[in-house]
Amino acid sequence: MSPKIIAFDADDTLWHNEPYFDEAQERFCVLFQDYASSQEILGLILNHQVKNLPLYGFGIKAFTLSMIETALQLTNHQISGKGIEQILAIGKDLLQKPVELLPNVESVLEQLKGKYKLVVATKGDLKDQHRKLHDSGIGPYFHHIEVLSDKAELDYEKMLGRLDCKPEDFLMIGNSLKSDVLPVLNIGGHAIHIPYHTTWEYEKIDFEIKHENFKSFASIEEILTIV
Repeated sequence: MSPKIIAFDADDTLWHNEPYFDEAQERFCVLFQDYASSQEILGLILNHQVKNLPLYGFGIKAFTLSMIETALQLTNHQISGKGIEQILAIGKDLLQKPVELLPNVESVLEQLKGKYKLVVATKGDLKDQHRKLHDSGIGPYFHHIEVLSDKAELDYEKMLGRLDCKPEDFLMIGNSLKSDVLPVLNIGGHAIHIPYHTTWEYEKIDFEIKHENFKSFASIEEILTIV
C-alpha cells in the first residue's frame, strides 16, 4: 500500500470521545429516572439524534438539542426552566472535556510525517473539533483538517477534490465501519478499521466487510506494517 494521503478520523481514533457521551447520557437518565427506564430514555435520545441529523448534523450541540427534545417528550412539555438548564450543563461539560490521546497515536504520526501527507477527516462541531485538535498537541503533524457535515461517498469525493487526490491514492483510518470504511471503499479508496471498545449505535453495521482495499487492525501502530 502506497497512498499519497493518509487521513485519520478524530474521535475514538486519535483520542477518547464516546465514553464522555455515555457518561452524559447516564446523567440525563438520572435526571429523568421517574419518567422511564434508562433503556427507554436512551432509545428516545437516539431516535431524536437520527431524526435531527439532516437539520443539526453531528456533534455535541446537536446531541444537546436532542436531549432537550427528549426531555420535552418525556415530561409532556412540562419540563421546568431549571430542567432545561441542567441539560444545557451536561452539554457544556461535554464541550470542556479534556483531550486524552489513545495509546501510540503520537509515535505513529511522528513516523508517518514527512513520508505522507497527513489529514484529519472527522464529523462534529467545527469549533469543538478544532479545539480538541489544538488541545491534543498533535496538530503540527497534519497538513489539513476537514470537519465534514457527513461522511457519505459524496463528502469524501468533494474532500479528495479539494486535496487534489485520486481515490486510489487515499487511505482512511478510523473506528467506524459505517463512516470511515464503507464510503471510502465504494469510491475506490483504501480503508483501515481500528475498532474502539464502544461505538455509537448509529455507527454500527450488521454485516462483515470483505474487500481487497480493506484491513482491520487491533491497534493504530499496526498500520506501520503496511505503509
